[in-house]
Amino acid sequence: MAIDLDTLIDPHAPLPPPQVRVAPRLRQPWYWHVLQWLSAYLPVVLMALLALATWWLVQHTPRPAAPRDAVAPRHEPDYLMQGVLLQRFAPDGRLRVQVEGEQMRHYPDTDTLEVDRVTIRAWTAAGQLTVARAQRAVTNADASEVQLQGGATVVREGESPAERIEFESEFLHAFLNTEQLRSHLPVQIRHGSSQMRVGSIEYDHLARSARLGPPIRARFEPPRR
Repeated sequence: MAIDLDTLIDPHAPLPPPQVRVAPRLRQPWYWHVLQWLSAYLPVVLMALLALATWWLVQHTPRPAAPRDAVAPRHEPDYLMQGVLLQRFAPDGRLRVQVEGEQMRHYPDTDTLEVDRVTIRAWTAAGQLTVARAQRAVTNADASEVQLQGGATVVREGESPAERIEFESEFLHAFLNTEQLRSHLPVQIRHGSSQMRVGSIEYDHLARSARLGPPIRARFEPPRR
C-alpha cells in the first residue's frame, strides 16, 4: 500500500519547539547554605561587633577626675642633714660663704634652708670676714640672706680691733652680699670700746649709715692711743 508523505505532512505547518531536557537539581548540604549566608552577611556582622566593642570601651573607660582646687604646698621639709658643712665659692674660686650647723632642713615651698646651732662665715671681695652665730638660722639657697634667731650675733672684723663691730640680739636679719643688717628687736652694739643698746636697727656698712630706733642708750669711750 503506498502512502503519500505530502498528504501526511503539511509543508506550511510550524515545527514544534525543541524539547530541552533539564538535568535534575542536586540538593546541597545544609552547611553549604550556612557558608553562603555567612559570606553574604559577614561584613554586616563584623561592623555590628565593632560597634558593640566601641560602645563597651566607651562605657568602661575611666573618666577623668573632676578638677580640684590647687592645694598650696605645705611648709614641711623634704630632706634633712646632720653635721652640715656648706661652702659657696666665687667665680674666681675664692671661698665666699661657709655654713656649719648641727642639722639642716630644706623646705621646698619656699626653697629655704633651716639650720640649727649655726655658724656662718662670709668674706667680702676685699677679704673682710663677717661671722654670724645663732641657735637657728633661716637662709636662702646661696646663703646671701640669713635670718638669725635666738642668741644671734654678727661680728664684722676690721683691719684693726678698733674697726671691729659686733651686733647681738634675739633676731638679726643679715644681707651678706650688701653688708646690711636689720632687726625689729633690741640690739646690743659694740664698736671698739664703745657700746650702744637700741630698740631696733637698720645698718648699712657700705654706706656707713645706721637708723636706730628708741630707746637708745650709749656709752662712748675715746680710742686708746
